This record gives sequence, structure tokens and C-alpha cells, in this order.
Amino acid sequence: MNEMIFHMIAGGPKPVAPFSHAVEAGGFVFVTGQMPDSPEAPGVLPEGVEAQTRAVMRNLSLVLGGIGLDLSRTVMARIYLTEFDRDYAALNAIWPSFFAPGRLPARTTVGVTGLAYGALVEVDLVAKRG
Repeated sequence: MNEMIFHMIAGGPKPVAPFSHAVEAGGFVFVTGQMPDSPEAPGVLPEGVEAQTRAVMRNLSLVLGGIGLDLSRTVMARIYLTEFDRDYAALNAIWPSFFAPGRLPARTTVGVTGLAYGALVEVDLVAKRG
């Protein structure tokens, strides 16, 4: 597949900026970073980094599901934390629960000064078809 495919998922998370939910190119799927809100309540965030991480991962799963994939196809994830020192250990404690044992994707986690909606966490990822 040499063409790029731009995906907007019906009923998916509400974009906070002008972007596609995901773009496919060369068998890879690049999923835009997701916020910890829900399609039903844009901008309303759960309390704490654990709950926000679960919400982010639900949104990523929703986007992937909209194009026939799931989190098991993730090859790389980037995680952004606004309170890195405080929340890094809590994030690491729940991160493996989103993937099969022994199948953790490559990952980078960085501290940032701010995220949309005042979120504590955002995650983007790259998945692979096939």
C-alpha cells in the first residue's frame, strides 16, 4: 500500500484541533494522540492519572477499532505526562494491563508543560496492519 489513507472515526473522540484520527501509510497506522475525555463528554476528564490513562487507552482502542485493529497491533507508543515525577510510577504500574504478557510496544515517555483540556496524560501510537 503506497497511498496514504486518512481516517476520521464516526462516533470517535472529538478532535481538539484540526487533524485525522489516524493516517495509514506503508502498512503502518499513525494514531493521533488521544485525550482522556470521552466522545459523549468532550473536555470532561476523570480524576487522576490512572483513570485518565484508562480513558486515553479506551479512545485509542476506539480509533483502532474503527479501522479494524486493536491495541495488540501497537508497535510504538509515545506518552506525554504533565506531572512526570508524580505520575510516572503510577502510569508504569497500569501500562502492562493494556497489552498481552510479553507483547509491550516500544515506548517513549516525556514530561510536558501542558496538554489540551488540562489533561494529565496523552498517548499517541503507531500500529501495524497484517
